[in-house]
Amino acid sequence: MRIEEKLARLTTLSPADLRAEWMHAYKVPAPRLSPDLLRLGIAFRLQEKAYGKLPTRVARSLTRPAAAARTVKPGTQLVRSWNGRTLDVLATEDGFLLDGERYRSLSAIARHVTGTAWSGPRFFGLNAGG
Repeated sequence: MRIEEKLARLTTLSPADLRAEWMHAYKVPAPRLSPDLLRLGIAFRLQEKAYGKLPTRVARSLTRPAAAARTVKPGTQLVRSWNGRTLDVLATEDGFLLDGERYRSLSAIARHVTGTAWSGPRFFGLNAGG
């Protein structure tokens, strides 16, 4: 079966079938993920087997911090208003400070403040899409 056919077949599988397919692809039980995420993981593995792994240089670049995190220089102050509260964040060498508490990322701050998952750079208006 061609890779395209294998990928198309994934869309027809039930959650139980996806878990079995995960076991076949990864040789470990499927993690507790939604069917959509299981499909993506299996599709990744199928493509990796068909076309080979990413070159080390590319794979390494995917694990680097987000561009916005690299462009915020230590000492930069970010101010954002959220639900009547003014957030004053200071960028440091190893993360960010909000109200004297250290956070590893802007996304961690956004999650703490809003209670939901946010892109920290987007929350603070650092992305082009804003």
